[in-house]
Amino acid sequence: MVLRPLVLLLALVVSDLYCLPGFINVFDSQGPGTVLQFFSFNCSSHTPTLKLLRVQPHTTFFNPPSLTRWQGIYVGKVTLSSSARLDALAVNHYELQLQFTCGNYVMEGPLSVDVQWDAGHIQCAGRFASPAGEIIQVPETVTPGARLYTLLLPGLELQGAQMSITSAQDPPYFPGPFSINGQGWLQAPPQGLKGQAQKVFQLQILVTFGQNQSCGGMLMVKVLPAPSSSQVSFLEQEQNITIPEDVVPGTKVVQVQARGFDVRYEILSPVPCRLFSIGRADGVIRTTAPLELAPAAGSAVTALQVRAFERLRPWASVELDLTVTVRPVNRWTPRCLPALLMTQIPETAPVGTVLSTFTCVDPDCPGSTLDYQLRFHSPPGPASLRLNDTVLEVNGTLDCDTRGGCFQHTASVLVLDGGQPRMTTEVPVLVMVTPVNEFSPACVPRTFRVREDAGPCTLLGSVVGTDMDYPHDCIEYYTSGGAGTFAVDRLSGEVHLLGPLDYEQQRLYRLTVLVTDHSQDQDPTRHLSGSCTITIEVEDVNDHPPECEPPFQELTVHTSLGRSMEVTKVSCRVPQEPQRLAFSYGIIGGNSQSRFSLQGAVLVHDDLLLGPPWPEQPHTYELLIRVADAGPSTPHLSTTATVIVHLVPWRASTVATSTHRTTVPSVMTPLLVTDTEAFWQPEPWFVVVLTVTSALLLLALGWLLSRLLRGLAQVLPAPSKPAQALLLNSIQGTEGSIEGFMEAPRTEIPQAPSSVMNLQHFDGSAQDSREFLSSQPILHLGPLSLPPPFPCLLPPGIHHLLFP
Repeated sequence: MVLRPLVLLLALVVSDLYCLPGFINVFDSQGPGTVLQFFSFNCSSHTPTLKLLRVQPHTTFFNPPSLTRWQGIYVGKVTLSSSARLDALAVNHYELQLQFTCGNYVMEGPLSVDVQWDAGHIQCAGRFASPAGEIIQVPETVTPGARLYTLLLPGLELQGAQMSITSAQDPPYFPGPFSINGQGWLQAPPQGLKGQAQKVFQLQILVTFGQNQSCGGMLMVKVLPAPSSSQVSFLEQEQNITIPEDVVPGTKVVQVQARGFDVRYEILSPVPCRLFSIGRADGVIRTTAPLELAPAAGSAVTALQVRAFERLRPWASVELDLTVTVRPVNRWTPRCLPALLMTQIPETAPVGTVLSTFTCVDPDCPGSTLDYQLRFHSPPGPASLRLNDTVLEVNGTLDCDTRGGCFQHTASVLVLDGGQPRMTTEVPVLVMVTPVNEFSPACVPRTFRVREDAGPCTLLGSVVGTDMDYPHDCIEYYTSGGAGTFAVDRLSGEVHLLGPLDYEQQRLYRLTVLVTDHSQDQDPTRHLSGSCTITIEVEDVNDHPPECEPPFQELTVHTSLGRSMEVTKVSCRVPQEPQRLAFSYGIIGGNSQSRFSLQGAVLVHDDLLLGPPWPEQPHTYELLIRVADAGPSTPHLSTTATVIVHLVPWRASTVATSTHRTTVPSVMTPLLVTDTEAFWQPEPWFVVVLTVTSALLLLALGWLLSRLLRGLAQVLPAPSKPAQALLLNSIQGTEGSIEGFMEAPRTEIPQAPSSVMNLQHFDGSAQDSREFLSSQPILHLGPLSLPPPFPCLLPPGIHHLLFP
């Protein structure tokens, strides 16, 4: 695998690019899987195929050729199959007919395989070395010591091979020992085989050569009874045959025939015979190799000596001399450079543009005049190319702007020599015409109409762009203008609405559409563009409801008995469309007992409809008046005005009827306020963690505060001894325990008396604590209270006291 790229590179160097090889040499020592030949092809526009059409003579020794792609070039390979057993003595030449296909281009050629004998590869071959061995039949009348069989092992004599029979030849079954001489001849026993008819003698033979190299085989000699006498003779004597040198291997040269019983044929000389072979049963002599590939010496005239013998009596034989003369012929095809023409030209190339000049020679007759012919394959007809002597030129205008107009021109140049028979060479030609972006695209101005209430993504229409270059639909669309309200689909040209429209604000839009072509040139970056203007007209839609001024009224009306009166007039309009003046009015709520009616925009209170008895108490009505536009435009939009009427009935004391009107300024329009309040809802696990953490924090703060208070109490200075004595006496002289003090009533003093304040100047004299406490107000300090002068007189260890 490491050396494979080097092998492929070597194959590309040593083989002609795009050509099938002529012939190769291979030794018969090569085994299955051996790579016989690499050859390369170029096929960029199709997937090529390489086939093995036939093998002459027929055999299964060769695998179907493989074809792989390597660095942009297809490399073919021919290998030996698993059944390959090459033998130069049996068949020394094979001809493989290969076919290479690339699209519509088909090329065939022969590959001649010359099998050569490998002198360094010595082995036992033939049926002798097979497991079943070789069976020979001899008559019992054979001469003692006669040659019965020849071990034909080429090259063994050069290695000093020694052959011996290793199997036992003990009597009485064996009349005597068989022997093998240095030339590989198996000889009959000295006692002969008389009386040994129908016996089969099995002989194991060992061939030793070189240093510790050997091979073996088996011969079985079957003794036949003596047949009746017969005579073997050829029908014709000494023949001279002439054949052309261009015959293929396997061609019949001549057939020899001999009289006799069950006659067989073999070539006695030359041995081995590299150019010819003979059919053992039919006596047909055939070629086994291309005659033009044979060495110069001895290839023109070959003298063959043929022996005919009876199969059951090999000693009954006759020999015939044949002379085969090879006549030279015009066998080499012209050689051309380039051997394959692949080129590309733009469609704008002018007539007369030179594509290539061919240089060809005839190996059989260098310097001879050759004939050139141009053949078209696809498209047919000489419309685009022409051959001027050896120069290939552009013949007509190349156009890629129509369907099927831009394509590959496949043709071939046929080169013929002047020999007999005429030999030809075909040079494949592939000319690819590349497109050129010549014309700018264009589009037709259009006008679209759209309702102002159309929603987003509404399709308005399509812009159709045209381009004279092929393909004609490779156009992209872009817009400029429209302020983001409209968009054009880049591929289809469809115009879509993106934002809202307002007829009252803008009724006409103009968009410039830019059309750009693509994929119409060999250079993908070359683009041409054009533009057109489209007009979008906005159609008016009734989309504004009327507004009433004021939208809310509160009126107080003093009614007269049995009379109708005007309450108010509803004034409405459409500010965005002042031309709309037609409205319809209707009371849709609050008109209980039908006391009110509308006469156009005028609200009227009518007591005539109700009749007596008339109400005597004031009453309030909240009327909802629906105001809708009544014009031809659709849809009809409406609004609701609110009128609150405080109806005061007629009384005898009423001097005059008056109406008190309370209106809401027109600027006060109903306003809907939406307040969105965001809140955070934590996960349950977070609440548990937060609660535990807070509890621990509070415990830690409480502990820290208690420690601080204890330290503060220890730091404060101790009171004097007289104050301590006074405090102890006062405690002992009190009636009841501390619980009794706690049950006493408590009074808050707003101001400390002067007698208490004078205790700050205590002189140390004794005083009754009960009298003192009874005469002093008590300061309430919550659960524990002290008189104002005593907080600093507590002895150590007493932190809380409660005095009544």
